[in-house]
Amino acid sequence: MKPTWAGDLTKLNKVELIKLEKDGLDIVEDIERFAKLGFASVEERDFDLLKWLGLYISRPKEEGYFLLRVKVPGGVLTSAQARVLGGISRDYGRNLLDISTRHAIQFHWIRVEYLPDIFARLEKVGLSCIESAGDCPRTIVGNPVAGYDPEEVLDAATVLKEVSDFFHNNRDFSNLPRKYKISISGSIHNPVHAEINDLSFTPAEKEVDGVKTLGFNVMAGGGLSAKPCLAQPLDIFVEPGQVLAVAKAVGVIFRDYGYREKRNHARLKFLLADWGIDKFQEELLKITGSLASRGKDLVVDWNAGCEYGVRKQKQPGLNYLGISVPLGRFYAEEMEQLANLADQYGDGSLRTTNSQNLILPNIADTQVKTLLAEKVLVRLTPFPKTFTAHAVCCTGTQFCPLGVAETKERSKAILEYLDKNVELDTPLILHISGCVNSCGQQQIADIGLQGVMKKVGDKITEAFEISVGGKLGPQASFGTKLKGSVAADEAAQAIEKLVIFYKANRADGESFHAFVQRIGVEPVQTELNCFIA
Repeated sequence: MKPTWAGDLTKLNKVELIKLEKDGLDIVEDIERFAKLGFASVEERDFDLLKWLGLYISRPKEEGYFLLRVKVPGGVLTSAQARVLGGISRDYGRNLLDISTRHAIQFHWIRVEYLPDIFARLEKVGLSCIESAGDCPRTIVGNPVAGYDPEEVLDAATVLKEVSDFFHNNRDFSNLPRKYKISISGSIHNPVHAEINDLSFTPAEKEVDGVKTLGFNVMAGGGLSAKPCLAQPLDIFVEPGQVLAVAKAVGVIFRDYGYREKRNHARLKFLLADWGIDKFQEELLKITGSLASRGKDLVVDWNAGCEYGVRKQKQPGLNYLGISVPLGRFYAEEMEQLANLADQYGDGSLRTTNSQNLILPNIADTQVKTLLAEKVLVRLTPFPKTFTAHAVCCTGTQFCPLGVAETKERSKAILEYLDKNVELDTPLILHISGCVNSCGQQQIADIGLQGVMKKVGDKITEAFEISVGGKLGPQASFGTKLKGSVAADEAAQAIEKLVIFYKANRADGESFHAFVQRIGVEPVQTELNCFIA
């Protein structure tokens, strides 16, 4: 059957034409051929379709390496899965692993020749790369301590799994205009960054048929990149059993009515902006049937997805341990050691977070002291320093063809400088992206850095544009981009100056976001101007 959007082929972009000829999921049939014949057998159009298997071509393209992303819905991992991931990293990825901002595990230096063995290993332990990228539903983000969090309104892990399983490898939704990002959380601390997802379910309370009922409020149309949008609240409250119906209905609307002419204008946020929230909700209810109106919002703040140290679980006598993985990058040996700790001290489970860190749950009170003495928890410490603790970073030019600035090593140097030279008694969220595509989510941070190229004299050099005052949760707002850009080598000193200015002028207990909101951007700009050529 001809898709509804394929009437006028002149209005479809290049990728849409490729997808009409071959569904992204069908690229899996070519993997054995690619592995046998090598990188030269991969045609230009295949690079787009390989994203449905979590594969992105790495820089430089001609060397034939890929980034490979493995889905970890809700961040839930077993020790057996962690060991397999560590083994893949050791055998094929030069010992390196990255955690993404959607719980996923990413490998680098992957060649097509490796894929059959990698996919077989993943399948054996119930992991998959399918639809971890591409124009399809992506890894669903959840509360990384769902089921353990003593403050959560409801444990949404089962709902998240139901929705994830439904969309996984589902050909009804394997050809969307662009990616479809969902978050589902019962946490009052908004660890899922609900406002920047295409569709979000957040904890709420509603009287239904005279009974106080816990469920979810719904938001839609969030996203970042060059034109960031905060998700808009729908006048809808859903009980856990209704979440899948809403997620499916939004997927249908996006699939059938989303824009397919320009790739940079194809996310759900653009359709919702043009339709307006009322029309969008009207079309949604045509599919789902009537739903209750919005309930009482139970989200109280935003923890940026960060969980560190020893935290009491809702289960008496048990704890979860939040571990810092600096900038989301760690190594095969560390992954395998953490898997061993999960077995030795916990119940054999781990969690990845969208703040690019890790959690070990179900640690008995009597085991905490011994666990904290383990050597792997020296670098991957549960007690990170202030700036390192709340930093997020994308891949940057080391691997990403779209990046214009190196991020991982440069960010490491920036954080080391700040943690050594600046004392701060409150968290400061610092996000770094290598380009405008915002994989480092710079718009939601207290201080966000976006890589750009800057001309200094006769030379073109890496630099960062700086934004300030971003925040999610109640009163969410994106950071305001300051004028000019700062040479990459001076970024640490520029941030230091902004933090010192904040410390000297803040009110008691005032967060950086609240500080910027109160004084305005101009005084902050003035502090930065000495770094702008």
